[in-house]
Amino acid sequence: MNPVHRKTFPENLPKNETKFPAMDVFICTADPDKEPPMVAVNTALSILAFDYPTEKLSVYLSDDGGSERTLFAFMEAAKFAKHWIPYCKENEIMDRSPEAYFTSDYTCFPRTHEIKVMYDTMKAKVEKGDNIYRPTHVFNQWDANFTRQQHPTIIQVLLDSTVEDVLGHAMPNLIYVSREKRKATHHHFKAGALNVLLRVSETMTNAPIILTVDCDMYSNHPKTPLKALCYFLDPSTDSDNIAYVQFPQIFHGINQDDIYGAEFKFIFQINMTGFDGLLGPSHVGTGCFFRRRVFYGDLSSPTLEQTRTQSIQSNEVLARCHEVANINFEAQTKWGSELGYRYGSMLEDFNTGYHLHCKGWRSVFCLPNRPAFLGTAPMNLHDLLNQTQRWSIGLLDMNFSGYNPINHGLKHLPLFQAMCYIHYISWPIWCIPLVIYSFLPQLALIHSLPILPKVSDPWFLLYGFLFVGAYGQDFLEFKLGGGTTRGWYNNQRAWIIRSLSSYTFAVIEYTFTKLFASSAVFNVTSKVVDEEASTRYNHGMMEFGVESLFFYPISVAALHNLIALISGVTGVLKHGGRQDLFLQFLLVSFGVVNSWPVYQAMVFRNDPGKMPLKITLTSVAISSMLYLVPPFAF
Repeated sequence: MNPVHRKTFPENLPKNETKFPAMDVFICTADPDKEPPMVAVNTALSILAFDYPTEKLSVYLSDDGGSERTLFAFMEAAKFAKHWIPYCKENEIMDRSPEAYFTSDYTCFPRTHEIKVMYDTMKAKVEKGDNIYRPTHVFNQWDANFTRQQHPTIIQVLLDSTVEDVLGHAMPNLIYVSREKRKATHHHFKAGALNVLLRVSETMTNAPIILTVDCDMYSNHPKTPLKALCYFLDPSTDSDNIAYVQFPQIFHGINQDDIYGAEFKFIFQINMTGFDGLLGPSHVGTGCFFRRRVFYGDLSSPTLEQTRTQSIQSNEVLARCHEVANINFEAQTKWGSELGYRYGSMLEDFNTGYHLHCKGWRSVFCLPNRPAFLGTAPMNLHDLLNQTQRWSIGLLDMNFSGYNPINHGLKHLPLFQAMCYIHYISWPIWCIPLVIYSFLPQLALIHSLPILPKVSDPWFLLYGFLFVGAYGQDFLEFKLGGGTTRGWYNNQRAWIIRSLSSYTFAVIEYTFTKLFASSAVFNVTSKVVDEEASTRYNHGMMEFGVESLFFYPISVAALHNLIALISGVTGVLKHGGRQDLFLQFLLVSFGVVNSWPVYQAMVFRNDPGKMPLKITLTSVAISSMLYLVPPFAF
């Protein structure tokens, strides 16, 4: 209703950097196999090199996997940072992720070759894994009883303000945190890890501004913190009630046509400008600058924002940090309900932003010309569907909770803001009409049974208007948002694929977890890049090369539509034209056209990304059984 497009002017900020607020940065990782340590290292180095006063910057890594590989990687990164940070600032480098910088068409400066050799050496040491020497006093907690699901709290200060870079300047703080875990204890997924970081950072540095980023979302612009400060410090607006400044999730490596719709342009970019015309955008989990005090109460709650002066390496501070990271610390407290990140949903970011809006806070969407952060999108269909299934279960958690936007939201939010949230929590439920439209009209067409309006029926015009109107609006918004025509087509096809697979399985899994009082499993999205799959992706080929349950409904629907089309055409050729089946013909033809990548993967491809033979044969058998459904079943 009122899309907002903003622009910042960091040059108007106070020239005296001592007036800038301190900033704590939270980086989250959970699985060194799916999120290689070097991915997180590059993100951390890009943030440590922000154009921001180093004495006011602290970076906290949450390693929820408790990986000694990740800790070792960050110990090596701390050494490299002493050279990398001054190199970037001296030469005004824009790409401050070393991997992004050295894989680009970079300019050579006096120390460039030396820095590159240092980075390659560090990378090789980290990727060798267990074959390298590790100091015993640091890694002695990784004993025979240590597992990802059960281990004590580990906190290591890798850099602090007493450490200087190669030019004699103070370094930012860099702290590794792995919270305590115990088997048979619910750990609240990522929200639990973030709440531990909130308490540990409050004990150590207590910066009034907090930036949260995923381990793969490296900084793509060193002045991004200054853009965020433009909103928090703006004297011309009511900036005190701004809870957070959200930058969009934008991904590198996605080709222009985006065959998986993995950019989620509507969610992360287009719709956000509309949100911004209301109370502000939803929180998307990464690239977000918060006021610390929003995690400790509503707008009227007084909070203490005192910068800590005690050394973060003191025994007293470290003892308190271990205490607040203890697994039992939150028992009988309001953490997760009224304090910190909110529990109750696997989609903790969206859930937390929603609760902050309900408490009266506003938010701001910042979409600069050069992306502030760049991340890694899934490069195969299975990983993407795993990711959207997890999101869908989180949305269903909210949908059927006591604080859902339909009853709770409408009481505490403006009408349109509540409607926006209702739209999103309804996302996975679209699988129900999609499944019906993918199978029922096709079955009817096979038996020449008209179930949709014929061409001469006035209702036909309504169907046509709704289809053309919805797709026309979708296309227009996508193009105005900078997308391509082919990209839009792939995006709508990806929505159909997700609806048939990940949304459907999310609804099924959520139903079973509620019926049998079990817990959903949080699956980390893989950030590992497969070079062969990446090559196929760049050639516009979908990746089906694993025996995934997700692929069964997609394959069955594709074959079912093809059989229905062939059967329908055969019937028309035998018995003449049937205008009462015209709309069904259009629908089935639309399904067949959208299913071309599935047919290609089943029949015409011989690469590792083709559809597994077991899925193809099973889908053929199920589709044949559907073809034989007797007409009296209708």
